[in-house]
Amino acid sequence: MKALITGITGQDGSYLADLLLEKGYDVFGMVRRSSTENFERINHIRDKLTLVYGDLLDQFSILRIIDEIRPDEVYNLAAQSFVPMSWRQPILTGEFDALGVAKVLEAIRQIDTGIKFYQASSSEMFGKVVEVPQNEKTPFYPRSPYGVAKVYGHFITVNYKESYDIFAVSGILFNHESPRRGLEFVTRKVTDGAARIKLGLANKLALGNLDAKRDWGYAGDYVRAMWMMLQHEKPDNFVIATGESHTVGRLCEIAFAHLDLDYKEYVVTDPRFVRPAEVEEL
Repeated sequence: MKALITGITGQDGSYLADLLLEKGYDVFGMVRRSSTENFERINHIRDKLTLVYGDLLDQFSILRIIDEIRPDEVYNLAAQSFVPMSWRQPILTGEFDALGVAKVLEAIRQIDTGIKFYQASSSEMFGKVVEVPQNEKTPFYPRSPYGVAKVYGHFITVNYKESYDIFAVSGILFNHESPRRGLEFVTRKVTDGAARIKLGLANKLALGNLDAKRDWGYAGDYVRAMWMMLQHEKPDNFVIATGESHTVGRLCEIAFAHLDLDYKEYVVTDPRFVRPAEVEEL
């Protein structure tokens, strides 16, 4: 089996590559050419992967890669994935997270409709939730340019599945974390901040809405769910979550207590980190 992973250098891409290599796949990772390489998360498996250069903004590079590799499965994990940044770069977020999905699907349609396709959808599509908990049939109400772009990516995947009989699925994944998570995400921001305070390298940690509630799982488990979706007898969309939600404040309490610290003495709310349109509970 051959698999192509876009976004292989990210948290999910690296864990998925680990999993597929364990299962005996030939793994290809699409990366963007840049002046500085950021392969930290895949350095331990670099000699087992084949990296190919391409870009979700470049239709021709995607066509070339899929034509040359002829993968059995494509996992589209590449995205502008930091929600706060989507307000600063809404157009670029749409180019990557919405139109980028259509470009990969269009390449599959032109080259081989037998290729299975996984789209990384997001719980941020639910946004201002209309019911708790959310399921596969809950209406979307995105509250960020990121969430809006992901809704397009989700439904263009459904459309290509229904229009061209492509085995295309969307995994609606809730927040999932790991030691490989970027420091800009709140879980790592909290653990890194707590460690710095404990070591005397900082004295405060500035965060946004401490009352926001999220469902946090482990990325290693969630990439297994991605693979399982493509092994399902028919293409379908699935919500992946733990079923438990906790506030950011509770996350701070646990992390700081692990270091024998009281988070209330160190954590401050900074308006800069409060979203223009807040998602209170996922």
